Amino acid sequence: MDIQQIETDLSNKLSKKRFIHTLGVVESAIYLAKKYGANVEDARLAAMLHDCAKELPLLEMQDLVADLACDVDMLHSGALLHGLAGMVLANTHYGITNREVLEAIRVHTTGKVGMSKLDKVIFLADYIEPNRNFPGVNDIRAAAEQSLDAGVLCGFDMTIRHLIDSCDTIYPLTIVSRNDLIHHMKKGGAYNG
Repeated sequence: MDIQQIETDLSNKLSKKRFIHTLGVVESAIYLAKKYGANVEDARLAAMLHDCAKELPLLEMQDLVADLACDVDMLHSGALLHGLAGMVLANTHYGITNREVLEAIRVHTTGKVGMSKLDKVIFLADYIEPNRNFPGVNDIRAAAEQSLDAGVLCGFDMTIRHLIDSCDTIYPLTIVSRNDLIHHMKKGGAYNG
């Protein structure tokens, strides 16, 4: 499928709200890719498909990833599992074979150690897309204008604070990913903390 066919298919499968969010993520991903030198077409494709599995029932997501190794925390949370399930769906249903695009879909909610530029673009675009309106979103947008890493770090921090304030569990990979990003930033001199 080409990008237009994928967009048409998603417009028929996703709720109106989710599809509008998806188009906003595409817009933000293209902007960030141009600003920070990521492949724009890969960013467009990964953004278009980042939530392709988000509205599937948890059991269907679990079936999609049955052959993959994933931890129990992820298996029982659609919020965490939809990235991995989306990666599988992007490959099997939409015919995407580009590993970088698939990986960016997989890690767009959890992050990972050693995030690529494309991973960071999709992760951040999901936070700052124009339809997002939550306390602190403008702080993430402002950080995203400073640097890609600053925006991603702000996104990690906001998620972790929200989970703490909600007395919810924090996915361990998110903490490890945040720590890895800080080490990377300190090494490159970009971190001001």
